[in-house]
Amino acid sequence: MSEANAGKALTVKVEDSAYARIPIRTRVVMPGDDLDAFVREYAGELVREGDLLFVTEKIVAITQGRSYQLDEIQPRRLARFLSKYVTRTSYGIGLGMPETMEMALRECGTLRILLAAAVSAVTKLFGRRGDFYRVAGYKARSIDGPTAHTIPPYNTAVVLGPAKPKQVAQHVQSLLGVPAQVAVVDINDIGGNILGSTLDSAGEKRLVAILKDNPLGQGHESTPLGIVRQV
Repeated sequence: MSEANAGKALTVKVEDSAYARIPIRTRVVMPGDDLDAFVREYAGELVREGDLLFVTEKIVAITQGRSYQLDEIQPRRLARFLSKYVTRTSYGIGLGMPETMEMALRECGTLRILLAAAVSAVTKLFGRRGDFYRVAGYKARSIDGPTAHTIPPYNTAVVLGPAKPKQVAQHVQSLLGVPAQVAVVDINDIGGNILGSTLDSAGEKRLVAILKDNPLGQGHESTPLGIVRQV
């Protein structure tokens, strides 16, 4: 069994059951890589019957051609204006830079982003946070901007959320040679979401609890895949 990433525990107990979260170390996924071949190469021989393979949303998006270098993005004036009022979090830049805000405008539509900004401006007056992303929706929340701890070349790139993550999970499941579940996940150091999976809603809720401490890490671990295995 593989070792845990630094600062993370290999096993966790959830609902009176113990689970191993096994990180799979890989090379850096690059634009043009094929997700099927990548999964077969790194996970194909490791997944056992009854396992769950979880795949980070970032590598799915990259293999779908949804990664853009900063110099490919020309932010409009509105993107520059709105990005000034976005609160940056401890784990990422979010839409707090013109390039990521520009991609949010393209992904979500100008009207939706303006509505999200207006609602957020009002509710912040009453001490409420997070309404911008609640109104803007999943596509806005899923945009990753460059940070100092991001692996090159994505330290100078904007990566959108993956397209059709549920269908991706179902397709990846068909590649595995054993009965196993698959989930495309968006996990960071302050929380996580299951973007698409072959699980039911209860299974997805349990998986969030299993992965809530982000066992794949947030920086240069090079572990974009992992296995959950009951122990």
